[in-house]
Amino acid sequence: MKRSGIYPGTFDPITNGHLDLIRRWRAIFDRVVVAVARNPQKGPLYPAQVRLAMAREAVADDPGIEVVLFDELLIDVARKLGCAAILRGLRAVSDFEYELQIALTNREMRPEIETVFLAPSIHFIYLSSSIVKEIASYGGPVSTLVPPGVETRLRATFGHHAPRKAATKGRKR
Repeated sequence: MKRSGIYPGTFDPITNGHLDLIRRWRAIFDRVVVAVARNPQKGPLYPAQVRLAMAREAVADDPGIEVVLFDELLIDVARKLGCAAILRGLRAVSDFEYELQIALTNREMRPEIETVFLAPSIHFIYLSSSIVKEIASYGGPVSTLVPPGVETRLRATFGHHAPRKAATKGRKR
């Protein structure tokens, strides 16, 4: 029997921090479902179909990862897709309080579905989609923060077509 987990989020946009968690969960689960929430109340930068496409492109190299769009209770989506676990990343203690509340509520509704928490790699502990969007909006460098396709889309969205070059100190040689 394949072990499946579902990783929900708005993914507006998907970042290398998200991908770090997805790849590490794939080492534990046979199948990881990346569930892109429509979540219009969050006021996402990109429409749901665009966020879905960016996520699919970012994980296209791994057939054990599927990407779906959802707009219902996550616990119901997890059950319908045969997922044994909801996968969540925790960057800070402040994330834990909220995530624990949701996990306990989900357990009350569907005790057969567990919630599994994973800390991000140290390189991505600070990273969020909000930070990426802010940096991109000012034309800052995001190539180490997002997959190439997302970087291209961010540049087009904010009207910056090439990464800004860092200022150099000293004389030219």
